[in-house]
Amino acid sequence: MTEIIPPLGIAHFSCIDVPPLQFVRLAGEIGYAAVGLRLHPAFQGAPFYTLRPGSAEMRSVKMALQQAGIAVYDIEFVVIDEAFSASELLPVLESAGELGARRLSVCGDDADKGRFAANLTALAELAAEFGMGVDLEIMPWRRIGTLAAAVAAAEATQRTNVGVLIDALHLSRSGAVPADLQSVSKELVQSVQLCDAVAERPADNAALVAEARGRRLLPGEGALPLQDLLGVIPSGARLSVEVPNAGLPAAKHAKALFDATIALFGRSERESATAPERALKRQVPRW
Repeated sequence: MTEIIPPLGIAHFSCIDVPPLQFVRLAGEIGYAAVGLRLHPAFQGAPFYTLRPGSAEMRSVKMALQQAGIAVYDIEFVVIDEAFSASELLPVLESAGELGARRLSVCGDDADKGRFAANLTALAELAAEFGMGVDLEIMPWRRIGTLAAAVAAAEATQRTNVGVLIDALHLSRSGAVPADLQSVSKELVQSVQLCDAVAERPADNAALVAEARGRRLLPGEGALPLQDLLGVIPSGARLSVEVPNAGLPAAKHAKALFDATIALFGRSERESATAPERALKRQVPRW
């Protein structure tokens, strides 16, 4: 049986200590089809990188992308809270546009649902000017912490370039199971991040944050229902991996992450031979 191996992206958070130029080169050498880049801090004090449009560094990164034959898929990471202003992200979006990025990843942490919806809509409208969409990521310790809440918020914008980012860890810790995605419009789920984790859910929000930022496992090394997830996500969804490095040399960690995920796809294909109802039937999307 021929294994179906979709092109795989890697989130910058997996090797956040590696600057964009080196990260692109590393990803290309390993065989990744795309990268995400962290061009905005995910929280106060979090590492991120600046690539100014037209700068020498920007030109170097674009050349490296071309030479490696890979793409920038998404730009991370924006928190939409009560103080959010879409216009403040204009420099990030200008950089993203020059890189050819397709999506901007955000999360929701505003208790005022009306204000949050208005801000998400404004951001989607601004992102569209750069040919980009916006993915709302579920994070169980934030206000938009469940699949239902994320879907409702995305649909409330009535913008076709707003989607819901499915992170395997966050989906599980929010109380959802892969089968719940079957009731979600396929157009909403364009981006999926893979990782693994232990079976036991952390006891509180602080522990959830610590797990998400430093205790993820390589796909296939934990207890998350990744095979079930691969069986229900839309066929055109882009897949990437996000497992922060725990101290290995960056190239070694990124290669181990790639190999573990490819092995996971292989297991999905082998299982489908004996369980056709769970077959991994995916188109091969172009990054």
